[in-house]
Amino acid sequence: MTTPDQAAVLVDPDEHRGGTGTARFVLTKIVEALISIVLVIVLFFFLFRMLPGDPVAAMTRDHPTSPQQIAELREKMGVDKPVLVQFGTYFWNLLHGDLGESRLLNNGRPVADMIGERLWPTILLVGSATLLAVVLGLWLGIRAAWRRDSFFDRSQTGLALTLWSVPQFWLGLMLLVATGGLFPSRGMHSPDAAPDVLSQTLDVLHHLVLPCVTLLAVFYAQYMLIMRSSLLGEMNADYLTTARAKGLRDDLVRRRHAVPNALLPTTTLVFMQFGSVLAGAVTVEAVFSWPGLGQLTYDALHGPDLPVLQGVFTVLAGAVVLMNLLAELLYRVLDPRVRTS
Repeated sequence: MTTPDQAAVLVDPDEHRGGTGTARFVLTKIVEALISIVLVIVLFFFLFRMLPGDPVAAMTRDHPTSPQQIAELREKMGVDKPVLVQFGTYFWNLLHGDLGESRLLNNGRPVADMIGERLWPTILLVGSATLLAVVLGLWLGIRAAWRRDSFFDRSQTGLALTLWSVPQFWLGLMLLVATGGLFPSRGMHSPDAAPDVLSQTLDVLHHLVLPCVTLLAVFYAQYMLIMRSSLLGEMNADYLTTARAKGLRDDLVRRRHAVPNALLPTTTLVFMQFGSVLAGAVTVEAVFSWPGLGQLTYDALHGPDLPVLQGVFTVLAGAVVLMNLLAELLYRVLDPRVRTS
């Protein structure tokens, strides 16, 4: 019979420490994410104040306005106050979910409403491009690594390196020229499309082809190269030699043993590259006039419409920080070595 003292000795101290360590790790990462978002908000607020152009002057450019009316407008917009006071008001409103109101694009319209209506097109574009890039990149990376130094490996690696170095906006312009009007070059809808659901869906997909391919061509290359490099690192591992010695076919060795272990870096990269995909979407949406957050940012920069810029960048930065947080948490789940460290 085991005494209480003996039972206490038999308890694995790492088990309790592991649960506590995981909770501490998650809490630490959440706090770091919140701090990152606050720092981004502060940085963007003061950075946008350095942009050339006066919002009040832009609003009254085409309207005769007396100095008194300009002063009243500055007071109404709050730009007559010191910058620190403006930031305090903005941050307090932000904590209550108020992103402010547009001053130029849609005078007086809440920024949150403008972001809400532009969010779906960006999700459609970024989500489609990311999904296709992951599938294509993983498949090509696996085949290139398993056929190392073959013509397929060299050609695909060279193509991926070329596309990875190409700016998205330039590639988008080249696709516009190369397709010669085969696909729509602007917007998300055609005015002459039939009103039924099927016709509208096909019309949106037709408009989606060029901006999606532009993002896909750049970002699949990253996933392909990382997957290839990771799988090459696994191919000489002892456990693969053991699997082959047991008589397993080469495709089973690859599919059941090598690929799952090589997927870890690529899986986390998908989340951590989300910020780069969003940054690329801003320029691609501007090239193709895709009515998403990128196009809204491009339009707001011409004012500049500071509340819109601040609101969009706060939402985008929050999404990037959230994806990085998920990547770190997912890495801990997938890799036991991180949990025990």
